[in-house]
Amino acid sequence: MPDFRRDLLFLMIDTARLLRVETDKRARAHDMTRAQWGILIWLERQPGMSQKELAEFLEVEPITVARLIDRLEARGMVERRPDPKDRRIWRLHLLPPTRPVLHDIDTQRRAVTALLTGGMDPEQVTAMIEGLLHVKSVLVQGARPARRADPRETALPLAATPLVAAPEIA
Repeated sequence: MPDFRRDLLFLMIDTARLLRVETDKRARAHDMTRAQWGILIWLERQPGMSQKELAEFLEVEPITVARLIDRLEARGMVERRPDPKDRRIWRLHLLPPTRPVLHDIDTQRRAVTALLTGGMDPEQVTAMIEGLLHVKSVLVQGARPARRADPRETALPLAATPLVAAPEIA
């Protein structure tokens, strides 16, 4: 029987779970949820997304996003604007009160990264990033061989990381 403590798939899945738990705890300390953080991050990077597009990125049902947006809208952080070409679609935009929250999220992201990589040599961190980029590329491309990633392309959106993946309604 394999040692699951050193099994790559088990280790990646368990690490992602623990990372979600840590991020949930940090989001709750700011009176928010990881899902709300994910929405704010995606809207900062791609203003004007529709609820449907956001649901696809977050891999949740559109009704889940609608409820989360309702809560963020009530807090004055997000507003829905009608799509100029299709009146059935609402475009989502951040409002000024979101700026300090996005700063807090970035501070937390940096703190978690420092926690995770503390005691590691920079070469180990680089090797881990390269390895994860390769794994991600293989999965995105459907198991085709991946090209070597340019280190400048390693800045992934936070929502694409376990820090804010798989949001729950809060």
